[in-house]
This record gives sequence, structure tokens and C-alpha cells, in this order.
Amino acid sequence: QVQLVDSGGGLVQTGGSLRLSCVASGFTFSSNVMDWYRQAPGKQREFVATITGGGWANYADSVKGRFTISRDNAKKEVYLQMNSLKPEDTAIYYCHVFWGFPTRRDYWGQGTQVTVSS
Repeated sequence: QVQLVDSGGGLVQTGGSLRLSCVASGFTFSSNVMDWYRQAPGKQREFVATITGGGWANYADSVKGRFTISRDNAKKEVYLQMNSLKPEDTAIYYCHVFWGFPTRRDYWGQGTQVTVSS
């Protein structure tokens, strides 16, 4: 079964950095796109970053230039390096994969809380 385990969140001051990690299992990691989403209190879950198996990445405009998504296919891990953090980055961050056979579906990590103090 698919399992995504998120970690690395915490409390940081404005301008600080955090690195999130997601360990994946139960599917062919290297051939699947992996994403990070986030959900702030009272708001809908929103896209943050995505990375293909080959390493091509794309980002939400709100995090471009500050966040970097990466992956280690051998370890089946995906990362989100977050720099120059702002209070508006405060949210629960979720690892995500859209996978399945014959029917694909969304799988989510349990989430990791990121809090940026002003």
C-alpha cells in the first residue's frame, strides 16, 4: 500500500529556513511526479511545488525563488527546502502523489506543521 511520511516542520522566525522530507513506499517512486501542497488555517489546500522523476520542477508563484523541491530516487524521498520564510508560509505541508492502477487517485502524507513567526 502507498505510504507517504512527512517530516521536518517546526517553528522558525521570519527569514529563516526549514527542510521538509517525505519518505515514500508502496509504488514505483522514480517514475512518478511528486508534489508538495500546503493548507493554512481557514484556507483551501494549495499547490506549492512539483517534481518529475527526472528532476524537472515547477513552483507556485508565491514560493518561486525561495523554495526548492528535490528528490532522491534511490532513497524514495522528496524534499522541500524553504528559505526566506514569511509568516504567510505558515501552514500544514503535505507530500502528494497521484498514482494507482487501474484507477489513479490522490495519496497524501500526514502533514507537517510549519509556523513562521513575525
